[in-house]
Amino acid sequence: MSAPPKPSQAPAFYNAEHYDPSKLVPENSVGYLMRKVMSSIRTQADAQLSLHDLTYAQWLPLFKLSLCETATVATLARDLETDPASMTRSLDRMEAKGLVVRERSTVDRRVVQLKLTAEGQRIAALVPPVLADVLNGHLSDFSHDEWQLLLSMLRRMLANGEALRQQTPSPTEPAAG
Repeated sequence: MSAPPKPSQAPAFYNAEHYDPSKLVPENSVGYLMRKVMSSIRTQADAQLSLHDLTYAQWLPLFKLSLCETATVATLARDLETDPASMTRSLDRMEAKGLVVRERSTVDRRVVQLKLTAEGQRIAALVPPVLADVLNGHLSDFSHDEWQLLLSMLRRMLANGEALRQQTPSPTEPAAG
């Protein structure tokens, strides 16, 4: 088992040298800035959706469930990058509010499907207009072309991250060679 590559042992596809470790400050870090933007988006969406008695831990799963036919706790937790225990607690609260129901699969009794109730669908429909409003506010002085460029760049960063993930052995798998 080998350790993840050190910066000097970076995978071959690396070709960027934008950051100098001796001069790295959070204010110029893409990751730090993306986290701050996400925090601002979430805070503003939370403020608007709190009027409907929703928290981030509730409106995000509701929105995601409104976009898919069926989901399980595990798939929803994975999609939203949270742990299943936290997702279960959020679902418990949403179920108590009458927004979500859990139904055992008739094919595999171990599988529990999540479905929105009629009230859950009504509340989930409130999320897209709020998110669009908040996102548009954050992009208020961007041109259409700048917005599309930003989306393109973020997708490239995700693709680079995925390539890095695939080339970096996990701590539990042996290195190829």
